[in-house]
Amino acid sequence: MDRSKKKVDLGSQIQIKFITKQEIYAVPEFPFAVDSKIQCENLNKLVNELLKDKLSDDNGVMKKVDFDFLVNGELLRTPLDIHLSYKNVSSESNVVVEYMEATPSPEPMDCLIHDDWVSAIHSMGPWIITGCYDNSIHIWTNKGKHKTGISGHTSPVKAVQWISISNDSATFVSGSQDQSIRVWDWDIKKGTTNCLQIGRGHERSVECISVSPDSTRFATGGWDTMLKIWSSDPNYEPADKPTKKLKSETKIMPPIMTLKGHKENISSVQFINNSDLITASWDHTIKHWDGEIGGIKTEIVGNKSFFNHDYSDLNGSVITCSSDRHIRLYDLRSKEGSLVKGTYSSHTQWVTTVRWSKSEEYQFISGGYDNQMKLWDTRSPKVPLFELTGHEEKVMCSDWSNQKLILSGGADNTVRIFKNKNVKTN
Repeated sequence: MDRSKKKVDLGSQIQIKFITKQEIYAVPEFPFAVDSKIQCENLNKLVNELLKDKLSDDNGVMKKVDFDFLVNGELLRTPLDIHLSYKNVSSESNVVVEYMEATPSPEPMDCLIHDDWVSAIHSMGPWIITGCYDNSIHIWTNKGKHKTGISGHTSPVKAVQWISISNDSATFVSGSQDQSIRVWDWDIKKGTTNCLQIGRGHERSVECISVSPDSTRFATGGWDTMLKIWSSDPNYEPADKPTKKLKSETKIMPPIMTLKGHKENISSVQFINNSDLITASWDHTIKHWDGEIGGIKTEIVGNKSFFNHDYSDLNGSVITCSSDRHIRLYDLRSKEGSLVKGTYSSHTQWVTTVRWSKSEEYQFISGGYDNQMKLWDTRSPKVPLFELTGHEEKVMCSDWSNQKLILSGGADNTVRIFKNKNVKTN
């Protein structure tokens, strides 16, 4: 019998050894004998007891700390014996249990009421911008106060993103089913907005926008299958074609570049640095583009239409959602083995939106047609950390650009704001 694959006997004991990367919570690294069916609750009690002196104040009052436990690369969510059997881990030698302070539950903070479906959202600094199915754009403070509503598009607004924000003014870009892109200037002190230029070139609905990290360019994609790159400089003039002006003196801008490659709707686009982009499409592919010379660097082929994706600088991975209830993790850096590095299944209907944390490499959020927003840890594929309830209809968009705020917009005409309490301060 292969002893390395021997299953844990029910009711037996297991030798475990605690380790942690958080020095303030370190305990002696000698083995403990615990019941094989021990769960997180009792492991928490054990670690807190070992840390009793460290966690007690001068009056002897102990502060309880909630911990999560990582065994063989996955967070413990079942009795330990079941976890070890599932992971095919031997119980013959010491089982290493890594512990870390648990993520606190996000706190419901606000609900922003709109007149129609909220299909786009982005946060930067103190401001939130939203796009709606009634063709309107709205600017809010991140504390939930409505600042202004903006009209101009003639069809639902499907994408919005801030370009830059200063104390006195801000610029942002929007894309719509009316096939146009608009670059706007907002005078914060006066409260007025002005359309600086209108981008023409897409032949069908514009579905997604991404602004480059240096804010000099932005990219768009949509139902015409074309990826277009534009200048965010209102004074940009192409060398071969002078820009036109409408009667209202709003400039009509052409794209810098149009890239062909997808065969169906481009559902999401993202600059991952100032030159490279990633797109996801209904044609079952994710493409990595060189935005300088216009070529495709790499391609990932899935078996479903991709609805949304997000790339993380922290871990080099792409999280995706498709026309099923599963979320899949792809590692762009992988040169061997399966491209799908993880599958996350908890939603009961299609998942429409995913966003990585910008500060925690293992965490991301998702939202779907089951009206649910969820906060995940990539080391817990079957169970999300938290379900962020509130939406009464399908979730259409989300944003986690501001690490303090988890935002989602839906077909219930609302934006839900959750306060992320897991924000580290210097």
